[in-house]
Amino acid sequence: MAGRRAASGTPPRASDAPEAFAKLDEITRRLRRECPWDREQDERSIVPHTVEEAYELADAAATGDDEKLLDELGDVLFQVLFLALLLEERGAGDLAEVAEAMSAKLVRRHPHVFGEAQADSAGEVLRNWDRIKREVEGRGSESEPFADVPENLPALLYARKVQRRAASAGLGGLEPAERLGDAGVREAAERWLGEALFALVDVARRLRIDPELALRGAANRFRDRATPS
Repeated sequence: MAGRRAASGTPPRASDAPEAFAKLDEITRRLRRECPWDREQDERSIVPHTVEEAYELADAAATGDDEKLLDELGDVLFQVLFLALLLEERGAGDLAEVAEAMSAKLVRRHPHVFGEAQADSAGEVLRNWDRIKREVEGRGSESEPFADVPENLPALLYARKVQRRAASAGLGGLEPAERLGDAGVREAAERWLGEALFALVDVARRLRIDPELALRGAANRFRDRATPS
């Protein structure tokens, strides 16, 4: 399904965004002042809702339902505004600082767009991204490549992030990932991988083993082996 604007034949206008954003910000602030539920929230209580909304957004993107995607994007945007407001209330930052920091980060991590660096493939972009995080921003190092990998990620995401950090640092015999170019090949590979993962989950079920815990344990053992001593 096409989005509301596309369906109506009216092209989106960038000039609409500031007014709409300001209205949502005003509503968010009023809810924080006047709604008993919103007044009670803090980062620890609101973030589980943020995670849930992110999964719902991912589901909307996967189904290709633009109307649902538009709705879920709004839910995630509200979460961002609310969390930024909590920062503002205690003088630790505000939405403008969030946006400015993100703009600076994107420019810094895309020197092939905003600077003189070259990157002709998605793999090169990722390698530059990880190198800049490590060497320029000081996030992780060759001696501590996994320093800021969140341990509360779901096991699949956790394992992927650990592997990506190891590959970027040249550890564990892992090679940096390259994107599959042909859409048909990618679709076939995704289907095959999905079937393989599903079969492994069935094996875990038959053995009465929690696949989440099993994969997390494997990722942690790899992390321990790959971490320079």
